[in-house]
Amino acid sequence: MGEAQELDVGGRTVRITNPGKVYFPERGFTKLDVATYYRTVGAGALRALRDRPTTLQRHPDGVTGESFFQKRAPKGMPDWIPTARISFPSGRHADEICPAEEAAVVWAANLGCLTFHPWPVRRGDTDRPDELRIDLDPQPGTDYRDAVWAAGELRPLLEELGLHGWPKTSGGRGLHVFVPIEPEWTFTAVRRAAIAIGRELSWRNPERITMNWWKEERGERIFVDYNQTARDRTIASAYSVRPHPRAQVSAPLQWDEVADARPEDFDLATMPERYARVGDVHADMERHVCRLDAVLELADRHERDRGAGDMPYPPDHPKAPGEPKRVQPSRARSDPDG
Repeated sequence: MGEAQELDVGGRTVRITNPGKVYFPERGFTKLDVATYYRTVGAGALRALRDRPTTLQRHPDGVTGESFFQKRAPKGMPDWIPTARISFPSGRHADEICPAEEAAVVWAANLGCLTFHPWPVRRGDTDRPDELRIDLDPQPGTDYRDAVWAAGELRPLLEELGLHGWPKTSGGRGLHVFVPIEPEWTFTAVRRAAIAIGRELSWRNPERITMNWWKEERGERIFVDYNQTARDRTIASAYSVRPHPRAQVSAPLQWDEVADARPEDFDLATMPERYARVGDVHADMERHVCRLDAVLELADRHERDRGAGDMPYPPDHPKAPGEPKRVQPSRARSDPDG
């Protein structure tokens, strides 16, 4: 696998051990290829991660080996990488890595981290998100093209609500749209905003978009996964390498690119060329911070006029006040006491 190599990343030396270890057998990409990729797109990758508590999705033996999510900061981490304490729904706490410079991203890549999962908060205030994240998730019978169609319906809705979204491929079949927001609202309020947007989108397009939490009710539609805004739920960051055999990456897009883009267009080999040509197309995101007042007013109207209140949380979350029963509809119908 070769002797360790050293990479200069922003003036810091990052040591890459076993650089020849193959991480993507189908393409022949090695650990060094991954580290070099993150150095090449470093400014863009750091823009998406800067000062955010970040879970590392590690594949120390490549995509064909075992993997795990590391929430707590790794032992032996350099003292120049800061951390932040985050609290889980269970009430437990953890200190997570918060990349503050490009070298931290490459250092994590040396641990076998392919995908970075940042929280939508900064380490200065880990209880108030500064991003509203909308996950357009294709269900069986739908594909990326359906997610593109849904994104086309989402964009004008966001504009109606005074919000500006920034789209990116998930690196798989879906699309993500991030909205930078003022860090004034709690996780609960931001999730409520996501529910209101998803409901409005699905009510306008009931044949193609769904907000149904239970899979048996989703059908062949795009699911707006509102629970990705719940505490301790994260979405792969821009430029993250995904554990896909073709080494696809999560690619930031301009809106006029969404219709023609394909997930397979962006991978470990092609993204560096694109980055050199167009740079980080989301570089100005933080200059377009939005407020949630209008969408939270929409949520109030949904509840007042249509009786549409809270929706089920993920199963690992404690029961929330006003939350409906966490019972699959088919089980509830078959259980007279359900």
